[in-house]
Amino acid sequence: MTELQIGILGFVALFGLMVMRTPVAFSMLMVGFFGTWIVEGLRRAGALMLTESYSAVANYSLIVVPMFILLGNISSEAGFSRGLYDAAHAWVGRFRGGLATASVLGCAAFSAVSGSSVATAVTIGKVALPEMKRLGYGDGLSTGSIAAGGTLGFLIPPSTGFVIYAILTEESIGRLFMAGILPGALMMLLFIAAIWIVTLRDPAQGPKGHAVPLAERFTLLFRALPLLIVIVVSIGGIYTGIFTPVEASGVGAALTVLLAFGTRAMSLSGFKRAVMDTVRTSAMLYMIVIGANVLNPFLALTNIPDALGHALEALGIGRYGTLIVILLSYVVLGMFLDGLAMLVITVPIYYPVIVALGFDPIWFGVIAVIVIEMGMITPPVGLNVFVVKNVARSVPLATVFQGVTPFLIAMIVCILLIILFPDIALIIPNSMFN
Repeated sequence: MTELQIGILGFVALFGLMVMRTPVAFSMLMVGFFGTWIVEGLRRAGALMLTESYSAVANYSLIVVPMFILLGNISSEAGFSRGLYDAAHAWVGRFRGGLATASVLGCAAFSAVSGSSVATAVTIGKVALPEMKRLGYGDGLSTGSIAAGGTLGFLIPPSTGFVIYAILTEESIGRLFMAGILPGALMMLLFIAAIWIVTLRDPAQGPKGHAVPLAERFTLLFRALPLLIVIVVSIGGIYTGIFTPVEASGVGAALTVLLAFGTRAMSLSGFKRAVMDTVRTSAMLYMIVIGANVLNPFLALTNIPDALGHALEALGIGRYGTLIVILLSYVVLGMFLDGLAMLVITVPIYYPVIVALGFDPIWFGVIAVIVIEMGMITPPVGLNVFVVKNVARSVPLATVFQGVTPFLIAMIVCILLIILFPDIALIIPNSMFN
């Protein structure tokens, strides 16, 4: 049996383990360890397990993950996320579809501190869905806007997806964070446009709300100021070069803790819950990184990336044809795998192909993250859809999937625009780092 055949069998085993609901991290660990054992022997496999596990968790850049997760959890416990939604609601709620628009704006703002798609959908969904139900919004639009808006947490910095992509490819976390700003803003605007089109076709889906007096609007905006300050300081600090991403994550988390206790918005028990949630989520992400670090050398040994590159080249469909094939494979995988699983499994294989084709790896990181976001709201897995369904228990699952359809179209438009105009993703990082 050739090394390539062993690699293909390893992939079959990997997907088989995940189908049997083995955690992604342990699936990768098992395939990477036993695959290396078969190819190079037990001694090499054991050494790989030890060295790669240590090097993965000793990576200084990975500190970004728990710090930004803590920032998001503290914000949620302190109710700062509610302040973001209330402020957005006050300013745009009087328009048709205004509450759905406020939900997208709230998701975008909370994404800038959480870095998690699921956390964003849950946090804003708990606040926004009851309000939209009370005002008679259509179930499809209300749940669809939350499920889609939550995906912004995987794109708008500090994105967990960008951190994992940077570690897997050894690209700059700072460049990736900056590359996500304009695409994130574009995606948000396209989601708002989708809401406007839905309510234009069927006004009953998003009735107008009551106008809020100007003084009250500014009062609510002032209440949201603590979290807005954290966003400006942490993300703005990276942009201006005052902080590295790691430093910005620590400063942001510390500021949030001080604001939460300083304003008496959070109790000690709430702080403990936020810390424990951070530990659990961070441990899961660290295990995924360890699993990827053990799996990747096995993939290199079996020459799977080279074989894939030669196979795509043999198709004779050119650079952009190859890119489309890769993106379509993400769409298919998104029907069965969650976003992080797709990222850690596919990036080590596709990254060498993308670089060989002459595409900018930072630009591809943005494209890949958006396509992976699509997988979060497409059937049958659609993780964000199930999260929103758990919040809106009375809404049928089919209705939620139907509700996200306009937003999926908006995401496709966003991808096409970034492919046609790469500077949407590259202008900020290139202006900063070149």
